[in-house]
Amino acid sequence: MSVIRQLYGGSQALLADLYQLTMAYAHWREGDPEREAVFHLSFRTAPFNNGFAIACGLDSVIDFLCDLQFSQADLDYLKTLRGAAGQPLFDVGFIDYLARLRFTGRVDALPEGTAVFPDEPLLRVQAPLLQAQLVETALLNLINFPTLVATKAARMAQAAGDQPVVDFGLRKAHGPGAGALAARAAYLGGCAGTANLLAGRLFDIPVQGTHAHSWVMAFDDEADAFDRFARALPDDCIFLVDTYDTMQGVQNAISAGLKLREAGHEMRGIRLDSGDLGALAVQARRMLDEAGFRDALIAASSSLDEQAIASLRAENAPIALWGAGTRLNTAQPDAALDGVYKLSAVRDEQAGAWIGRMKLSDSAGKHSLPGRLQLRRYADCDWLYDIDRGAPVAPGSGYPNQGGPAQPVPGGPGADLLEPVIVDGQAVEPRSTLADARQRALAAFSRFAVRRDHPLLLDGRLEEHRCELARRLAP
Repeated sequence: MSVIRQLYGGSQALLADLYQLTMAYAHWREGDPEREAVFHLSFRTAPFNNGFAIACGLDSVIDFLCDLQFSQADLDYLKTLRGAAGQPLFDVGFIDYLARLRFTGRVDALPEGTAVFPDEPLLRVQAPLLQAQLVETALLNLINFPTLVATKAARMAQAAGDQPVVDFGLRKAHGPGAGALAARAAYLGGCAGTANLLAGRLFDIPVQGTHAHSWVMAFDDEADAFDRFARALPDDCIFLVDTYDTMQGVQNAISAGLKLREAGHEMRGIRLDSGDLGALAVQARRMLDEAGFRDALIAASSSLDEQAIASLRAENAPIALWGAGTRLNTAQPDAALDGVYKLSAVRDEQAGAWIGRMKLSDSAGKHSLPGRLQLRRYADCDWLYDIDRGAPVAPGSGYPNQGGPAQPVPGGPGADLLEPVIVDGQAVEPRSTLADARQRALAAFSRFAVRRDHPLLLDGRLEEHRCELARRLAP
């Protein structure tokens, strides 16, 4: 069963805005629902001023599209909708059409974990027009949030260096499903694990955790609470020491650790969750070392993000494990990825040729590009071209996407990044694993974090087509 069904249960065909259904209905009424079309999903601005993002969410997209089907409950609900004059919004014939609808198209996509820059397609959807536009909102929903969190996690993991970052954010997530998908995205982006057991089961992510303040508060004194926890889990003790007085908590953890050692076990460490984490970690480290617990780690949590982690590391705070919650799981300070899904070509029903489509805008950066696009990555730039106008053989110069004179392109081999993941409505097997995507993300972030000015250039034939179409469409 797909992860989407496991998370939410039943059909997800109504994961759509109303206008997707009204447009689908109009296409059906006009008799052109099967006309082929191409859409591309991209984003306009990289999150967190990062320059690029880490692509994530494709696995859910594949599940959603291959599982697309309106349930009887979905159809019964659509029958209840009324137009402004009080009549049924949709004809019975259209409801019957939806009952038989399945996704039959093709999707080419960047593999999860790939570094992607603004205006570059993460997905290319080629399908009957009704199907391709029907799934717009769902695809944006399934890509935008995971890509945002994966990028945030990659930034935190880079700030932490060789020290692990663990996702602690479920309780602050925007719903149970968001918490699970955020945990997956965080692991893909570079986190070492999660405290989220549901995500651990669904995605086979390592799970980690300590104990809560409520454990300490459930007993008459902190020392007794630590001893009881140690008896239950003698090999898995990371004591949370700031319920009352932090330094006394460290001393109580040391006492519990000595008892564990006498019984043949070893305390794993302590966790700090409030206060001046750097100063407290220094004091705690000194106390632990003097008591003979040089291998006991110090974990830290409490509103951590990449800036806080980098600052504490710059202070040489002796923290070895970072618990990231709210700011990771909700991707603060960016509320959303600026993702868009735009029609770029339709098939001429008579001649069979593809006709380019593009959106014009008075707002800078809101125009779209025509054609069936492919993204080719070179060492020093990315190259966008229309596959129907021919792949570049040895490009000498390309045009910046936001306008400007042609720029030279260094030589060297390039690789096309959009790969088929769904063909004729069926997933291409074998699918990339989460482990593969995580390794890809780690390598990609390391490569591009040091140079975020990797330019996107348009193939000359694509630029010519864009300009010609813009002249024709402009009033």
